[in-house]
Amino acid sequence: MNTAALYKHRWTLIRMPLVLFAIALASAVWWWWNPMPPTRLTISTGLADGAYPLHASRYAEALDRRGIQLDIQLSAGSPQNLERLQAHPATADLALVQGGFGWSSAVGPDVPKEPVQTLANVDIEALWLFSQGAPLTTLEQLGGLRVAAGPEGSGHRNLLRRLLVQDRVPPEDIHWSELSGLPARDALLRHEVDAVFMVAAPRAPGVEALLAAPGVHLATLQGTGAIAERNKYLENRLLPQDAMGSNLPSADTSMLTTPTHLLAREDLHPALKRVVTAVALEVHGQSGPFHRAGEFPSLHASDFPSAPESRRVMLRGLNLFERHLPFWWAQVAERLLLIGLPVLLVTALLLLLVPAWLRWRLEGHVMRWYGELRFIEDDLSSQNLDVGGMELSHIHNRLRRMEAAVATLQLPEELAQHWFTLRQHIEFVRSRILEYRGR
Repeated sequence: MNTAALYKHRWTLIRMPLVLFAIALASAVWWWWNPMPPTRLTISTGLADGAYPLHASRYAEALDRRGIQLDIQLSAGSPQNLERLQAHPATADLALVQGGFGWSSAVGPDVPKEPVQTLANVDIEALWLFSQGAPLTTLEQLGGLRVAAGPEGSGHRNLLRRLLVQDRVPPEDIHWSELSGLPARDALLRHEVDAVFMVAAPRAPGVEALLAAPGVHLATLQGTGAIAERNKYLENRLLPQDAMGSNLPSADTSMLTTPTHLLAREDLHPALKRVVTAVALEVHGQSGPFHRAGEFPSLHASDFPSAPESRRVMLRGLNLFERHLPFWWAQVAERLLLIGLPVLLVTALLLLLVPAWLRWRLEGHVMRWYGELRFIEDDLSSQNLDVGGMELSHIHNRLRRMEAAVATLQLPEELAQHWFTLRQHIEFVRSRILEYRGR
């Protein structure tokens, strides 16, 4: 198809295909390179009477306000939460996991870490050891006792096993009970178990119930500094007197603590990592018995690689769209800006430049014939050239070929004036030849 036909039908043959191609390109980039994130997430928490389900319920409320649904899965504890994240395919998008299951764990090299990232350390969990009678002061005193430390495979029991091995207390010497939380408190009060061990946040229902139970005492372990030095995921912190209520605890108590990690699958959509981190900042910004306001959430001393999106949110907050719009609309606006606007600008530029280039080519065809006429006129008007019959015949043949070519030249209506003007100029030059012949 020649240039004139293309230019004449530029809306149908040029501009409409460009618009359709731009829409197809933007759609492909939108759906394949930067697809919309899902608006439904799953978080794996822990036992029903622990602090993790309470945290998750607050996440669910905050995410619901942003248009994201959060499904809460209970579990046997941190090991199962981590397994759900690392499963193929993963059965959870988020998980709350206590410290000690990542690089700082004694079994760290055996735990796969690549598919999991830390969004934030959101809370402090303490190692609580309760008993009746005189408070326990060492882990060696647990030898031969009935200890409720959660079900087999739970984070409570795994951590206590590690500490017992370090203190040279064979775990086989312990009579384990799978109870935890409120059932463990009831069993302790009924003298069905001798001690209760759990790793939990101070506001966990089971912890509060045991602290308030009559005749139940919180252990005052000795050598907590040395234990924390051996286990980098543990930290020695002070639980002040009355921090949990009147006379709870009855005196300042040195406690071993570990952070609570909010983890996410590494392949979770970056936008979801950002918004979940923002929710964690909203939910966990207050002070607690072991920390000041603003200390958490953080990424300090995390057991897992931190997500780059979380670092950016903690430093600069959410972007403009995600701060002021519901989550889904924020993602649409972001893609319109990052994908739609560049494609729109490039398409608009092409819609202007391609027809202009075709018009320039058409005008170039006409201007080439004007150039040829100029050469002929120069030959005729040259004072140093004696124009004879042979030269005039040659020039006449050139004009005839030019006129035949111009007659077949197809120009759109807006360029037709150039075509008529060109033919008039050819006639003018021919009239000059006739003048030479008449001399």
